[in-house]
Formats: sequence, structure tokens, C-alpha cells
Amino acid sequence: MSRQVSENFSEYKDGYVVVSGYKLYYKIFGSDHSETLLCVHGGPGLTHDYILSVADLAKDGFKVVFYDQLGCGKSDVPKNLNMFTIERAVEDLEGFRREMNLGKVHLVGSSYGGLLAIAYALKYQKNLKSLISAGELASVPHAIMCMEELKAQLPPDVRDVMKKHEDAGDYGNPEYVKAVDVFYKTYFCRLPEWPKEVMYSLEHVSLPVYGTMNGPNEFTVVGNIRHWDVSPQLGKIRVPTLVTAGKYDEVSPKEARNIHNGIRGSRLVIFQKSAHLTMWEEREKYLNVVQTFLNSVTKKGRRKH
Repeated sequence: MSRQVSENFSEYKDGYVVVSGYKLYYKIFGSDHSETLLCVHGGPGLTHDYILSVADLAKDGFKVVFYDQLGCGKSDVPKNLNMFTIERAVEDLEGFRREMNLGKVHLVGSSYGGLLAIAYALKYQKNLKSLISAGELASVPHAIMCMEELKAQLPPDVRDVMKKHEDAGDYGNPEYVKAVDVFYKTYFCRLPEWPKEVMYSLEHVSLPVYGTMNGPNEFTVVGNIRHWDVSPQLGKIRVPTLVTAGKYDEVSPKEARNIHNGIRGSRLVIFQKSAHLTMWEEREKYLNVVQTFLNSVTKKGRRKH
């Protein structure tokens, strides 16, 4: 199947909705009369922009909804850092769905957004038609362990620089930042030129959110998500589920396989030419996989009525 992909995302509706006293920014592509995809960005602390390629599915008859999480992007940024937790983010996601009158949705999560989508499904799966995740994690400790394995595969000189500055806690050192960039170009995005939407999200990361929940970088997780692990609970998720990852993903395919094995009847797809951003690195193939999955879910739904 071949698809035409958008080079810009100019046709949308956007605005703000108040959830639990704070304004959250949203952006909507497609018709209000279509099946709804609710897309959850990662970070924690990035903006929705880096997953905008999913908006291409609006051309296939889906309503595609994005929002910036609390403290991120164009949404309100509370001063109380204790508000940046997974539990609060789950309630904000449910509040957003409810205030926007989205009804039952297909929930799409990327990276930490996949973690958040899994957490949401464990509490509110009655509001879901399906669950789709990319580079997701159900166990932060396992994901950290896998990242350490990936770091060990980097060139020795890069590893030495990283270890020197990590031991000193000097995460802002230019030499260290340059070494971390090698990790990102290997396991985050392997495209020679990163999409402007990805760059925008990275340049506008919310440091209060990222620092509080994650830490100084992707593999130094010292924030409040570091012990989060719901692997034993995955069997409670009963909605149709698509689990995806890149072969070179910073959130190892091992984690994706664990999630796939934990959610009965889920489908697993590993993209062989991708790292963490499968929706850009293998954009057409990724969107075809998602569309095929969604079509199978919606057709089943129609047969039930």
C-alpha cells in the first residue's frame, strides 16, 4: 500500500481546554464524524509536534487529536513540581478526553507517551477502542538496563567520555553533550536530517517536567518515574493492542516484546530500519501498519452492531 504523506500540517483546528484548573493546548486534524485517534507525546516534557506525522491518518478518514501535557509546549506550566507525576498525567489525559467530548478513542502513545497510555489503559480501558504504542515501556528499570547495554555498544572513546562526566555529575559539559549526541543519532533517530517537527519538540522541551520525572538525559533516569513498573499488570489490558519498536530503539525491542507477551492477543511489529522515531524513520510503513491495525479493529466493531 502506498500513501501520500504530508510535508506540512497546516489544516487543523486548535485551541485550549481547561482540565483540573489548567489550560491544555490541543490540535485536531480530520472530521468530527470519524473514528478518533488520541495521540500522547513522550519526553516526559516534549511537545506534541514530534509525533505530528500521525496526522497523515486524517487523510484515511480518522480524526487525529494531539495535546500538550501539563507543563509542556503551549499548555500551562504550574510552579509546583510535585504535580508532574504519572498518576496526575493519567488523570489529565482522562480529563482531556472527557472535556473534549471525544468518547471512546484509539489511544496512540510514543515513548513515555506509550508508558502513559499503558497506565491509562490499566485504569480507564473502558474508554478505549484500541491501544497503539511506539517505543513504549511498561518497566522503567528494565528499559534503563537495556539502555546500559546499548551504551556498552558505542565506540570506546565515546563510552570513556560519558563515564568520566557521569561519574563527576557534569551532565552539561560540552564534551559530554557531544558524546550523548552519538547515542541519540544511533538509538533515537537514524535519519541524516531530523524532521523540523522533532527539532522543535527537542528545542522546546520542558526542563521542569523532564528534570522532575526523568533526569538529565534519556539513559540517566533519576526522576520520579525511575521505579515505575507495571509489567505484572499487563494481563489486565483487554483492548486490541498494537506494540511497535525500532530495531535500534533506545527503548529496546526487548521491552516491546515483554509488553507484547504481557498483553494477550496484542500485535508486535519491529521496524528493521528504525531507532526510536519509527513514525518518521519509516514513516510510510509505520502509518500503513497503524492503518491496517485500525481498520481491523473498526471492522470488527462494525460487525458487532
